[in-house]
Amino acid sequence: MTMPLPPEDRALSPHTGWTRAHWEAVADGLLAGVGPHFSPARAQIRLPGRASWSDCDGLEGFARTFLLAAFRVAGGGDPALLAPYGEGMAAGADPGHAEAWQPIADRTQPMVEAASIAIGLQLTREHLWERLSPGVRDSVAGWLGGALRHAPVDNNWWLFPVAVGDFLRSAGRDEEAAGAAVERGLARIERWYLGDGWYTDGPARNLDHYNGWAMHLYPALHIWLTGVPAEPYGSRLREFLSGYGSAFDVNGSPVYQGRSVTYRFAAAAPLWLGAMLGVSPLAPGATRRLASGALRHFLDNGALTDGLLSLGWHGPHGPSLQDYSGSASPYWAAKGFAGLLLPADHPVWTAVEEPGPGDGAAGLPGPGLLVHRHGGVVRLVNHGTDHQPLDGDVLPDDPLYARSAYSTRTGPSLDVPDNHVGLVLDGRITSRGRLTPLGAGPDWAASSHRPAPGALIESLSVVHGPVEARVHRVTAPAGTPVRQTGWAVVPGDGLTSALLGVAGFAEAEPLVSAAGTVFGAPARIPVLEAVTSGETTILACAAVLGPDPAGEGDAPALDVRADHATLTWPDGAVHRIALSPSLAVVPS
Repeated sequence: MTMPLPPEDRALSPHTGWTRAHWEAVADGLLAGVGPHFSPARAQIRLPGRASWSDCDGLEGFARTFLLAAFRVAGGGDPALLAPYGEGMAAGADPGHAEAWQPIADRTQPMVEAASIAIGLQLTREHLWERLSPGVRDSVAGWLGGALRHAPVDNNWWLFPVAVGDFLRSAGRDEEAAGAAVERGLARIERWYLGDGWYTDGPARNLDHYNGWAMHLYPALHIWLTGVPAEPYGSRLREFLSGYGSAFDVNGSPVYQGRSVTYRFAAAAPLWLGAMLGVSPLAPGATRRLASGALRHFLDNGALTDGLLSLGWHGPHGPSLQDYSGSASPYWAAKGFAGLLLPADHPVWTAVEEPGPGDGAAGLPGPGLLVHRHGGVVRLVNHGTDHQPLDGDVLPDDPLYARSAYSTRTGPSLDVPDNHVGLVLDGRITSRGRLTPLGAGPDWAASSHRPAPGALIESLSVVHGPVEARVHRVTAPAGTPVRQTGWAVVPGDGLTSALLGVAGFAEAEPLVSAAGTVFGAPARIPVLEAVTSGETTILACAAVLGPDPAGEGDAPALDVRADHATLTWPDGAVHRIALSPSLAVVPS
């Protein structure tokens, strides 16, 4: 880290050492880092590095860091931090100026950035908006108003006009259109609510960190800034945090899964939001421990390059990016600083840090996910997200969505499918494609997918201690090869990955991913193989990820009968698995 920080306070924060003063210092340091990159008229922040496909990276740098400055000032920081942004708005909102912001049009990036500007203006109204000249206020309101009259992308983008509408209505501008945009956006996301606090990001099964830093963030800020009743969003946020609060590693890391992971500690945003709305199931000291752990994790592991947030996870990492990722994109990490809106005497800042959650599991039937925590490492078992279009051709598997499991200390391999089960046809393993969730319970989840015409793979994951049992019912012609892969681990990272055959599988030569993962290259991936014995074949294995090598004594035994199967673990624990009508764990 290159920014100055106050001394650690291990009395108040025995686990991270960090306090509100550290959050303030990091915010100040991030803002100082981008300061030299303001354009001459200060309407843009042009950071070095690659451009996104939107061609408005300068606006992105301005808007996202303005949101950070707004959180800092609204939380008691020096209003002088807003001065360059106030200057820049005069030029950016002037369509005739050389540094003018792109106008907001249908499904264009300026709509995204308008939301950050609107929230920042609403949070700092007396420090900035009310001090702008009437003409500049008219120009800014006119530019923002484009978000009310143009179509968003059909996903979390519907919430950007909500943020803009809230501000414009509060400022007495375009009040009818603003109110309609708020109602329209909130109504649109209703159809995507799955239960257990989880939304899919758009009409397909797109489940990732956007659930926290978008689908929950904008409704929560809508409540915070306007004073409207919290329901149903408060209850949903509470449900979400009940599982999400267990999804941070003991080292502070969130799970590496989904798109836009370069936003990094924005993953802390929903933790603060639960405290802001008074709905969090987490104790105040636990909230700060998780949030501070995430912030510190990234800063301690190379997220900054020359004082700027890099495009990647720890350090720079191109495969973690999308086409829309440009040099300023990582500054949506600003959302993780929402906790500064809570006063310094709030319990989340004054309570002694509590340890993170202990070992255990949480099954989430709504999204079809299973959060599994053991030895401080978090594994996200995936039976619900595939990032596939609802209709039309099935796309190639996206490594950030299609794997059967993700974790806080591994990444998906980039050239060889890890954590995957498929048929081997014409020498190639089939993709997972579209998933159909089959259910989830306290320590299990299940799904099915069609790897080829006429074929079906139903999969059930059961977690116990450090082990995940994977049970598959494969419908395919007799003699069809089946391949199961495990966790991809990088030599020297202190982790061991093992696959133990339980039923029908035999050990095969491990695969080596030359491209590796976000944690390095090459990566080693254990492999099991089987051949279907009839039209329907039951196969099972045990996957282990941890610091210690796994042995045969870690694997359960599987007894298969006509309508059910029984998993018996070495410690005597038993899981009864129904085989009809679909795979599920049922009471013994």
